[in-house]
Amino acid sequence: MGNVPIRVHPENNRIFEFRGQPLMLVCATEHYGAVMNRPFNFENYLADATEKKQTLTRLFVLFREFQMTINPYSTCKPESPDFVTPFKRTGPGKAIDGQPKFDLDAWNPEFFDRLHRFLSLASDYGIIVEVTLLSNTYQPAVWDLNPLNASNNVNDVETIEWMTYNTQRNPKILAYQLAHVRKIVEETNKYDNIIYEICNEPGGQFGGAESGHPSPAEVDLWQMAIRDEIRLTEANLPNRHLIAGQEAFTYEPWEQSSDYSFGDFGIEVVNMHPLPNTTYGGKSYHMGEFMSKQLNLRAVRDYCLATAGESKPLNYDEDNVASQYKDTEGWTIHRKRAWTTLLSGCHYDYIDFSINIYVETGTPESQRHIRTWLKHLSEYLHGLDLVRARPLTDVVAEEPAHTLAVVFGIPGEDYSIYLADERELADAGAGEPLETELRVRLPEGAYRVSCYSPVTGMGSPWIRIEGDANTRLSLPEFQHDLVVRVRKVK
Repeated sequence: MGNVPIRVHPENNRIFEFRGQPLMLVCATEHYGAVMNRPFNFENYLADATEKKQTLTRLFVLFREFQMTINPYSTCKPESPDFVTPFKRTGPGKAIDGQPKFDLDAWNPEFFDRLHRFLSLASDYGIIVEVTLLSNTYQPAVWDLNPLNASNNVNDVETIEWMTYNTQRNPKILAYQLAHVRKIVEETNKYDNIIYEICNEPGGQFGGAESGHPSPAEVDLWQMAIRDEIRLTEANLPNRHLIAGQEAFTYEPWEQSSDYSFGDFGIEVVNMHPLPNTTYGGKSYHMGEFMSKQLNLRAVRDYCLATAGESKPLNYDEDNVASQYKDTEGWTIHRKRAWTTLLSGCHYDYIDFSINIYVETGTPESQRHIRTWLKHLSEYLHGLDLVRARPLTDVVAEEPAHTLAVVFGIPGEDYSIYLADERELADAGAGEPLETELRVRLPEGAYRVSCYSPVTGMGSPWIRIEGDANTRLSLPEFQHDLVVRVRKVK
């Protein structure tokens, strides 16, 4: 494509630089199967994503979920005849899903045609695509749908338990995994708008330490083999791309650790799913149970701030805390978590379950709510001086009752103070209008102040104040959240 691929910004290692401009990743999407699911009209999806100022989209290239009660019609759950993979279905014989078996030595032109059309269009729109090369397989029902399962192909690979798929225990399967990685990297190296992710949700120690199943350390050795294959392949190609991922979590007892991910794990971007018992620096952060409608806003913020001194961008790569609830309560939770994450200097991906085949732009309700709300967020965010701005922890002198405050800005010049009602849905008074005072510490001088609504995307007229170390700001009545912008008068 002729451009330098997206990279970590040379002046701020927590954000990105893309085509000469600072960039933060923000999206609301359920597009992971955009290429693999034949009926999915990704042209419609990408057109809406760019209109909504979404800067990221995520793409799985070798994964398929089975249909279940939660989100039964995900784009990653295509009907069997509509499942498009990098491999041809040639037979002889039928796979578990009733369609012809795959030949892992035969590449599928339809898949790569869809892949290139998707990446090219995303490039035209300036949208970053996280290309997820491989994935956890979670359980037998999911492994039964994988082309590399011995029952689904004609290539005489090992018959294995699903939890050893993300290891080097199976030489034949590993060889096909590496061949798949090489092919995807060779096909996509020319694009400047992609980041490679090694594996979605890698995990180890299923069944506990005494199970004999792979440990997180063993899964991480496999991940490093995949990483090395990406680097080796790109060594003979024009471009070098960022690699994203995370160290393997522990199934039993559950822990999603991250010190290694930020350390010597050999990746440039840390992907974390905001979940319970996510640990860093010896501390645990409970960021909400899967599909729980929990807000847990303080833990979301505090984990971002705890890792702020690290040299790698942090992306909350898949927030699913309330995504199955396609209502204003669930969407409001994700709006708050998105603003909190991004104004804490990190990146955010919410799974929007309103997007699916035949409704690739979501529903009228999701268009009016979460999709427009994240457009406002992206517009506001990218209007800031992202290179110089940082999360600031010493500006708000005291958080008003029932609220959590996040401050992002440039000391003495420009402050964006996000104030959110942090009460959970079941708490008394949650979501009721708030009218309060905010006390902030500012260097002495003249400032302009305006309030901004994350819901409407509109700001109030600017007023002039004199700031000092005990500045008191009377806030208008607001419901759920409000942004207070404070700028030094030049």
